[in-house]
Amino acid sequence: MKYAVGVDLGGTTVKIGIFTEDANLISKWEIKTRREENGKYILSDIAESVLENLESHGISKENVTGLGMGVPGGVEQDGSVHQCVNLGWGEVKVKEEMEKLTGLSVYPANDANIAALGEMWQGGAKGCNNVVMVTLGTGVGGGIIVDGKIVVGAHGFAGEIGHMKMRYDETEVCGCGKTGCLEQYTSATGVARMARRILQKTEMESVLRDIETVTAKDVFDAAKAGDQLALQIVDEVCEILSLGLSYIACVSDPETFVIGGGVSKAGTILTEELQRHYIDKVYGELKKTKFALATLGNDAGIYGGAKLALGE
Repeated sequence: MKYAVGVDLGGTTVKIGIFTEDANLISKWEIKTRREENGKYILSDIAESVLENLESHGISKENVTGLGMGVPGGVEQDGSVHQCVNLGWGEVKVKEEMEKLTGLSVYPANDANIAALGEMWQGGAKGCNNVVMVTLGTGVGGGIIVDGKIVVGAHGFAGEIGHMKMRYDETEVCGCGKTGCLEQYTSATGVARMARRILQKTEMESVLRDIETVTAKDVFDAAKAGDQLALQIVDEVCEILSLGLSYIACVSDPETFVIGGGVSKAGTILTEELQRHYIDKVYGELKKTKFALATLGNDAGIYGGAKLALGE
């Protein structure tokens, strides 16, 4: 029996899983991400924890095909990163250092790309080979899979869809320093921001007016209950997001868009509205692209890491 290790490196915790080659998750756990001293202990902590758990399960390194790791930043083709702000890292040769520490073959990649690979392997896009995953959380991220392989790009930044420019009349500045980014309208914070704007522009009655600080969840809950203003907000959010996805489809032609992140908990109202708007914006066979909700949740990263280690 062959095994693979999946690692999802986050700013607060590191999620780790051991898988069999037939996708059976036999163990998963978390350790704290120690960011002190510019994150100098992070890789050694992961290596120590992985080796301890392999030993406790009686798995020899010779039977491990490798370790796939999602990293919150751009990962170069040689497995190095130039900066991971959330970890305190500058330039770190992740692949080289982890292979020395573990004695395993190590395959690092951007965390959003890893999550997309996990959803393609055993999640919302299982059975597909051409997938775009969209994560709608505090920000908007993306992962692109073409012919079963992660699209990395020249600088490791392929899939950074949250910073596609969608509007030229925007005056508020995005976290990236530019204006009009997709993230400003379709992230969890973006949906709440859109709600505040629309509430100010209209006197239409809505249950949202009774909420002191409106969240994206409030908007979608109200929309599902039939609140007309909330439905208008959801319509505008999906109009903008579907436009961005139509651009991506013209380049990558995915079988499925997988929608993940906190906003995806809104459920099918989100995917159905997105698909409705999307169909109006694309032509030909692109209209056949499906929309699905991510199903692996916080485990998508470890599944994707294992899949990367087992071979795309």
